[in-house]
Amino acid sequence: MAGTSIPGTNSNVRVVVIGDGGTGKTSLIIAVATDSFPDKAVPVMPPTRLPPDFYPDRVPLTIIDTSSRPEDKGKLELECKKADAIVLTYACDRPQTLDRLSSYWLPELRRFEIRIPVIVVGCKLDLRIDQQPSLEEMMMPIMHEFREIETCIECSALKQIQVAEVFYYAQKAVLHPTAPLFDQETQTLKPRCVRALKRIFILCDEDRDGALSDSELNEFQVKCFNAPLQPSEVVGVKKVVAEKLPEGVNGNGLTLTGFLFLHALFIERGRLETTWTVLRKFGYDDEIKLRDDLLQNPSFKRSPDQSVELTDKVVDFLKGLFTAFDLDGDGALRSQELEEFFSTAPSSPWNDSEYEDAMERTAAGALTMNGFLSLWALMTLLDPVRSLAHLIYLGFSGDLSSAFRITRRRRLDRKRQSSQRTVIQCFVFGPTKAGKTTFLNSLIGRPYVEDYTHTKEDHYATNIVECVLGSKKTLILREIPQDVIPKLLEKKEALATCDVAAFVYDSSDESSWKQAAEILLEVAAHGENSGFEVPCVIIAAKDDLGPHPATITDAARVCQNMGVEAPISISMKLGDMSNVFRRIVDGAQHPHLSIPVTEAGKSYQHYRRLVNLSLGYASVGVAVAVVAIVAYKIYSVRHQSS
Repeated sequence: MAGTSIPGTNSNVRVVVIGDGGTGKTSLIIAVATDSFPDKAVPVMPPTRLPPDFYPDRVPLTIIDTSSRPEDKGKLELECKKADAIVLTYACDRPQTLDRLSSYWLPELRRFEIRIPVIVVGCKLDLRIDQQPSLEEMMMPIMHEFREIETCIECSALKQIQVAEVFYYAQKAVLHPTAPLFDQETQTLKPRCVRALKRIFILCDEDRDGALSDSELNEFQVKCFNAPLQPSEVVGVKKVVAEKLPEGVNGNGLTLTGFLFLHALFIERGRLETTWTVLRKFGYDDEIKLRDDLLQNPSFKRSPDQSVELTDKVVDFLKGLFTAFDLDGDGALRSQELEEFFSTAPSSPWNDSEYEDAMERTAAGALTMNGFLSLWALMTLLDPVRSLAHLIYLGFSGDLSSAFRITRRRRLDRKRQSSQRTVIQCFVFGPTKAGKTTFLNSLIGRPYVEDYTHTKEDHYATNIVECVLGSKKTLILREIPQDVIPKLLEKKEALATCDVAAFVYDSSDESSWKQAAEILLEVAAHGENSGFEVPCVIIAAKDDLGPHPATITDAARVCQNMGVEAPISISMKLGDMSNVFRRIVDGAQHPHLSIPVTEAGKSYQHYRRLVNLSLGYASVGVAVAVVAIVAYKIYSVRHQSS
C-alpha cells in the first residue's frame, strides 16, 4: 500500500477517484467533505482530507480528484500508482458510462499494473430509472471478470444518499481487505487464512484438548478486543455454531472447525475487521505472514565468513515435533504428515528449488529424521530469518535469542587451527560431466543413474555425517556449475561462506583433470587475493572406468606443488566412496591444512618471511643500541659521582 504501512495504525489511506467526465466525481467528494451539493461544477478538486474521527477505524483519509481529459492521462496514471484504493464512478442515468468500466477503465488500470482494491460507484442515484436492472444484476458479470473490484455501491450526492458509505468501503477495503481472507467464488476462507487461524487457535488452546473452553475463549476475546465475553454471549456463540455446524462444538468447547466457521461467518456478514483484528493481534501483516518487525530479534548481523546455526535447544524441539507428527511411527514424514507439520505456516518453506531435492528420503519418498534436520540446517544457513519465522509459526515458546548461534569467523578458525561449526558448507567445483551431481546424490542416498543431466544453476544436497569418535556434523554440498564459476569469482566474498572446497574430475578423462586443475588454480588465486582461503579436497571420480595414466602422475604433481592432499579415488557407480564425506568434514575441521598455494602465493609468502626476518634483525639491532645507550648513561653518572 502506498499510504499505509501497518494497517490499523494511525497512518493514512489515500483514495483516488476516477471515471468518465460528468459522472459526478467532484460532486461526490464535495458532498462527503461538506455535507452539501455544489451549486456549480468544479473542474477538479484539490486533495481533500477526512479527519481520523470521520470513520470508526480512526485513520485519516485523503481523497484525490482526477480529470478524465486525454491530456491529463499521465497525471491520472501517476495518482493511481500512489493510491491505496480506487473509487471508479459511472452515472446511473448514463448506461454508456457503465459500459465504459469494462471496455476502458478497468483494462486501463490493469495496463497501469495497479493491484489495489477498486470500489465501483454508481453516482446520481436520484436520476436512476426504475426499470433498470438491479445493481447486483448489472455488476455480477463485471465483478466476475475483474476480481480487483472489492464492492459496488450506488449513491446520490444531491440527496446525500450513501455518500459517506462510499469512502467507508474504500477505507475498509484497504484496512480490512477481503481478498487475502476469503474466496468470493467458492465462499470459503483462503488456505493461508485458515493456516493463520489454526495457529492462533492452537496458541489459545492452552490445555491442548483440541477445543477452546469458556475461559480460553474469554482470554482470546480480551487479548484481541480488550473486553471479556459475558457468560450469555459465550453460550450464544456456541449455540450459533452448533446449529449450523454440529462438529464445531464438543464437550470441551469450541473446536477448530467451529472457530474457522465463526470467522467465515463474520466475513460473509461484512465484519472483516473482526478477523483482521485477530490476525493483527497475533502479528500478521496484510499478506497473512508475520510482520517484519517481529523477525528482527535476534539480529543476524554477521561478517561474510560467519554463518548461523541452530542451537541444541531448537534441534531437540524440532526432533520432538518430528516424532509427534510421525503418526505411523515409521521414522519418516510422508507428504501428508509434512503438510500437517507446516499447516500453521503460510506454506511449506521447502517448496523452493534449493530445498526440493536436497535431502535424504526413504524409498517411498518420505522425509527421514536426518533429512528433516539437515533441511533445517540448510534453511538456517541460507536464510536464518525464514528459519526464525517458521519456528514462531510452529509454536516455539523459548527465548528466540537462544535459538540461534553465530559461528566464529573462518579467519579466526584458521588462526586457531580448529573449527567449532556443526554445519559444514562445501563448494563442489569441477568440469561438466565430471560427476558432480551424482556426487551430491550419493550424500543423500540417491541411487546411481547413467543418464546425464546438465546442471544450470546452484544445486544443494545435505545430510548428517558421522565423524571420528561418534560426533555428528551436517554437511551441505553446493554444486557450482562450470559456466557459473567466472561470475561467482567476480565477487570478492565469493568464498567467504565456504568451509571447504571439493574439486571433482573424471579420472578416466585427461581433459577433465586439466579443467579441474585450472579451476583449482583460479579458486586458490581468488582465496589468496581476497583473504578467504579454503581447505581443498581433490576427488578422482569414476574410478570404475580406470584412471588415465597421465592423469595420475599430473594430479600427484599438482597436489604436491600446491600443498594439498593427493586425490581421493571414488566410484559412485560401485558405491565405493572411500569415506569421502567424512574426509571433507575433517578437512573443514582443520581449516589451516590443505589450503592450496599458487606460485604467486609462494612468492608472497617468501617475501613476507624476508620482511619478517629483516624486522627481526632490525629489532635486535635497536635493542642492542638501546642497551648500549643505557649502559653509557649509567657509566657517565657513576663517573661524574666519583
